Amino acid sequence: MFANCETIWINANLATCASEQTQAYGLLPKQALGVSQGRIQCIAPMQVFEHEHTTLHSAQIIDAKGALLTPGLIDCHTHLIYAGNRAQEFEQRLLGASYEQIAQQGGGILSTVRATRNASVEQLVELAIPRLKALMNEGVTTVEIKSGYGLDLNTELNMLRAARVLAQRFPVRVSTTLLGAHALPAEYKNRADAYIDWVCKELIPAAVAENLADAVDVFCEHIAFSPAQTERVLQAAQAHGLGIHVHAEQLSNQQASALAASYQAWSADHLEWLDEKGVAAMAESGTVATLLPNAFYFLRETKLPPIELLRRYQVPMAVATDLNPGTAPLASIRLAMNMACTLFRLTPEEALNGVTRHAAKALGLQAQIGQLREGFAADFIVWNIEHPAELAYQVGVNPIQQRVVAGAVTHV
Repeated sequence: MFANCETIWINANLATCASEQTQAYGLLPKQALGVSQGRIQCIAPMQVFEHEHTTLHSAQIIDAKGALLTPGLIDCHTHLIYAGNRAQEFEQRLLGASYEQIAQQGGGILSTVRATRNASVEQLVELAIPRLKALMNEGVTTVEIKSGYGLDLNTELNMLRAARVLAQRFPVRVSTTLLGAHALPAEYKNRADAYIDWVCKELIPAAVAENLADAVDVFCEHIAFSPAQTERVLQAAQAHGLGIHVHAEQLSNQQASALAASYQAWSADHLEWLDEKGVAAMAESGTVATLLPNAFYFLRETKLPPIELLRRYQVPMAVATDLNPGTAPLASIRLAMNMACTLFRLTPEEALNGVTRHAAKALGLQAQIGQLREGFAADFIVWNIEHPAELAYQVGVNPIQQRVVAGAVTHV
């Protein structure tokens, strides 16, 4: 079983997060985990390893000494690449201005667009590195990165190019999402349909031609794009073979989640105003509900997403940071887990599944990452903790012993 393994972790307690496990967290105590060619080759009780270990002459043996192994954490919704900051808007909101008022006054997303358009690819990379390192330091091994702060051809593509550069420079998997339909740029004021035409006919094909995007996203909201405009983008994404995400039901119920589900979207994200019709549609299509408690907290929202409905319909719930300069400048996946529990009342097990197995599904990667199981990528974290609930319980203390990506122990 372990004969061809290059590296074997022994004396490990595993929280596999595997879908078929009946134990909470998929817990397997006193295990050995063997890795070959960047993938998990075998998982077996220590008795099996001890029976074979005298014949394992070439494998590197790492004694976990009772530490807990989980899949590498996945942040499946971020706006990690941008220039500038919006601390002044934070102050405005505390003085009583709403998200919508700030956006209507030329702030919000458009203020970040102005700063990002003035940055080169290398500048965008350098600005993003501290944010990416913060996520990696907390156990993130896969991160989704959206464009959406360019809203013109050159800057949108530059943001995606910067995301690809980060994937080359750091031991982290990066999933890229083209969010050209994030807001209406100033040059298209009062011409939203014309802008959507451009997104569908020029921007999406250009990103596909350079192989820069894994998926497309749309902000469907009364301050952004209508359901009809959103559907045109989803049709274009589908025609180009791209995955689909939708910013849905954050500020109002636009029935965007049901629309996303009708196009077999990988995820619908935010969902505070999601209704039962939308939940049922997501359940039927297998679309993941991506919860973003950091944004809920930062905006001081009060409308909770319908967690009980999502549970009842067995819609998989992912948890992500929504890391962005305006509404969630919080580069902490562990904080997102904690807030998912404290604000949205997820259980710690749901929160961990939300940043592993379900987050992988939200990126269309459920057959490759997000679980400790044979054949999956050997992306995992070795934690100096006794129980997986500790990952959602405590924030600010880093219990990571090892961060492993594709079978290699990495350092941030």
